[in-house]
Amino acid sequence: MIKKIPLLLFLLFISTIVYSQEIKITKVEPPNWWVGMHWDKVQLMIYGENLTALKASFDNEDIEVIEVHKIDPAISGTYAFIDVEISSDLGPGNYKLLLENEGSKAEFNYPILQREEEKENHQGFTPDDIIYLIMPDRFSNGDPSNDIVKGYEGELDRSKGNTRHGGDLQGIIDHLDYIEDAGFTAIWLNPVIENNCKVSYHGYAATDLYKVDPRLGSNELYKKLVSEAHKRGIKIILDHVANHIHINHPWMKNLPFADWTNGSDKDFNTTNHDKIAYVDIHGDPLTLENSASGWFTPYMPDLNQQNPYMANYIIQNTIWWMEYACIDGVREDTYPYADPEFMSEWAKAILEEYPNTNIVGEVWKGDPVYLAAYQEQSIFTPDFNSNLPSVTDFGLSDALRAYLNGSKSLNNIYEILGMDFVYYNPDNLVTFVDNHDIERAMLTAKEDLNKVKIALQILLTTRGIPQLYYGFEIAMVGGKDDGSKRTDFPGGWNGDKRSAFTSEGRSEKENEIFNLVKKMIEIRKENKALSQGKLIHFPPKENVYIYFRILDDEKIMIVVNDNMEEKEVDLKPVLHLLKGVEQLKELKTGSEIKFNGSTVKVKEGEVGIYKFIE
Repeated sequence: MIKKIPLLLFLLFISTIVYSQEIKITKVEPPNWWVGMHWDKVQLMIYGENLTALKASFDNEDIEVIEVHKIDPAISGTYAFIDVEISSDLGPGNYKLLLENEGSKAEFNYPILQREEEKENHQGFTPDDIIYLIMPDRFSNGDPSNDIVKGYEGELDRSKGNTRHGGDLQGIIDHLDYIEDAGFTAIWLNPVIENNCKVSYHGYAATDLYKVDPRLGSNELYKKLVSEAHKRGIKIILDHVANHIHINHPWMKNLPFADWTNGSDKDFNTTNHDKIAYVDIHGDPLTLENSASGWFTPYMPDLNQQNPYMANYIIQNTIWWMEYACIDGVREDTYPYADPEFMSEWAKAILEEYPNTNIVGEVWKGDPVYLAAYQEQSIFTPDFNSNLPSVTDFGLSDALRAYLNGSKSLNNIYEILGMDFVYYNPDNLVTFVDNHDIERAMLTAKEDLNKVKIALQILLTTRGIPQLYYGFEIAMVGGKDDGSKRTDFPGGWNGDKRSAFTSEGRSEKENEIFNLVKKMIEIRKENKALSQGKLIHFPPKENVYIYFRILDDEKIMIVVNDNMEEKEVDLKPVLHLLKGVEQLKELKTGSEIKFNGSTVKVKEGEVGIYKFIE
């Protein structure tokens, strides 16, 4: 006969088992912090076991535990959130985080580092820069030993578009001299963080937000890449994603909060991709909510930035990468899909920490009015400031590509630039012809190299911060699907038949455009009017577009001749800007031309770039 255990004794027995369970700490994020940061109140996210009813402290009084947040143990006993404040008087070192509950204790070494106060760090990007966009997996394989890493998904096969090809950070380091020689002053890398999933090559499906994907390298190698780039006067731009992660992220097996993501893999809405909802005065609030909280795909969970712990996590993650790797600026992916109030606070926090940096938000919309609404201090949102300094100029990109495919003329480019009055700061837009998401310029132009050269010269002489997609400088063509838009750079892999990283390995056509890219970047650098000057332009006539860049006493006239024959361009409409000019210097050829007072000759399909010599 079994004796019954008294209820009080039974409850005491059970509570002893619960409270005697050992505290385990498996990970802390962010993995470290720094002394002297503006963001000196850090919210630590602790991963482990039995993290309930905790008390926390550090072994130094200059790290104060402000609060241990209570989390419903029914949701999760495997996470804890602890707010700490780091005094500016604290010296760098490893400090012990001490955790305890009624039956167990644990400790964790937490590094507090000294900041690297180098003048080359956190410089931002400006119209003086020329950005080179690289998809690391498709640029160069510098370390074949990391092509396949045990425990990581994703097929390696260069013959397929949506598989990994093996490009990595070492491959980029190996070719920094090439990038420097071409003249680029900044590199935007598509995300390099861990993407442990089937389609993992592009970087936009994170499974660990604090770790470089080991098939690309390591955190330390990423930091080395930035350092090596800085030695060459090249900045690095972080591609950050606040909107979503991949379904394989460990969070999705055990959410820290029920509202950590917008819905679950069994119950979610797909985004309506409605970027207009942000500024639509007639729209229903649910339309904006769906756009901001809907999932991109069933394998890309949408992060809920309205959860205050998630909000802190994203801000701290961005600051951590900026500080750890000495990053110069940020490109924010899928900007309109995240909560707008949060994104404003996020941008404000980044800029308070790094006042000299710049942030560009990807807003894939071709109408300048909608684009302008996302830039800081927009006239269209007087009661709301996005704090976002820059947006991607899809308006100009669409106009340049419409010119390339023949559907519209130079006049459309003129009209798009004529709408610059809608922007708070049109000079701070990131301008481009193509990127990793749209077909390459050469494909759009049906491989008409001359038209691509005209688009290039407009891009590098008009307002904004120009960005070129890797391979543009050698006239890569690619295809229409995502995989072939992101073709491998010739010579980036051992065994490639040729290397387009060298003039000997490039074809005559490739060297023609490479040399033009290099020359145009050189001209832009040497003539500040082209990057900083006021833009004055005139309606195109007879397929000729004339515009000026003027900075103080430096005046440059650009004449685009989109005709099949040489034109003696009538300058009567612009003569008031040519007063006192007796000679012009054509900057590409270096030749000086005696100005006859009324016309200038421009060859067929050419762009004349003339500096005034008074």
